[in-house]
Amino acid sequence: MSTISKVLIVGGGIGGMTAAICLRKAGVAVDLVEIDAQWRALGAGVSIHGAALRAFASVGMGVLERIKQEGRFGGALTLRKPDGEVLFTGPTQSPFGPDIPGSAGILRPVLHKILSEATRASGVSIKLAATVASLRQTATGVEVDFMDGTTASYDLVVGADGLHSKIREMTFPDAIKPRFTGQGCWRALVPRPDEVQGTRMYFGRQKAGVNPVSEQQMYLFLLHNVGENRRMPPEEWPTLLKQELVEYTDPVISTVREGLNETSSINYRPLETLLLPSPWYRGRVLLIGDAAHATTPHNAYGAGLAVEDGIVLADLIASGLSADQVLQQFMERRFERCRITVEMSVALGDLEQRGASREEQMQGVASFMQMIVRPI
Repeated sequence: MSTISKVLIVGGGIGGMTAAICLRKAGVAVDLVEIDAQWRALGAGVSIHGAALRAFASVGMGVLERIKQEGRFGGALTLRKPDGEVLFTGPTQSPFGPDIPGSAGILRPVLHKILSEATRASGVSIKLAATVASLRQTATGVEVDFMDGTTASYDLVVGADGLHSKIREMTFPDAIKPRFTGQGCWRALVPRPDEVQGTRMYFGRQKAGVNPVSEQQMYLFLLHNVGENRRMPPEEWPTLLKQELVEYTDPVISTVREGLNETSSINYRPLETLLLPSPWYRGRVLLIGDAAHATTPHNAYGAGLAVEDGIVLADLIASGLSADQVLQQFMERRFERCRITVEMSVALGDLEQRGASREEQMQGVASFMQMIVRPI
């Protein structure tokens, strides 16, 4: 039996929740702390690649089945010109077998609800409006002081607290910082017309697209070349997004553009990336997900990587390895796959910013798709 039997997970996002579920399945006692008292999910919709759905299938607890029930599956990916002319149509048959679709879209709050309910059902001890005040490494684990004044001991602490991770700051004070890529991402949740059955990606001066997330809704995205990380005031979001969509004359995008107003559900965020050098652990504190390897949304696989991290960690602990062996082998299994995914996502953004041809951008997308289908 592994020397890791009690774990603290800091962060209740996709990576933290799925890691907690997988660890419970491996027989580990898990405490999860989340700083948000409401345990909310920020954002509108999320695209889920088939390889990520394969990972959700490994999580168990009926997660994949519920994503199938409450998300949106269907038509193939199409790559298009701004006027809607189709350049490429992806395969309709999933490379992952009959039970795992090739891709999906789902409302982010719906996915959060599915995962949070599975986390509670798995027996994880959850504490909201709570986080870590300090960490003290010992020879066999970590002493943790919480913000409420309580203290507890763990065999392993997992920092799953995102791109601007506090656990990373505590454990790796000299680590590299997230880097702004020169782009921002617009998202808007809008009604789905019947003709939009699958993801549509449009190659214009900038890259736009739509992805169904339910029977009634889809989300629009636009990758915006901004150069510098300037503030986009929320009250100006409808006007700014309309301006950026002018070149897209496809009827689907045009209809969305004309319907945007001050009541629209719109979000903008600058795109930052991070790849922490190996190893992502120090002593008995390990970073996973965006805390260690944050992609941009170009390849829609940041969540997939985070889920895979938890699966691999639990698998290694269940195999009976010592704590040192678990952490060493975790890095051996995870670093290259995460490095390639992060670097590919950034490279796709670089292609867009330098105005690369549609063919070159399409080849970049295809290269990522070929890589990510490989088993973890």
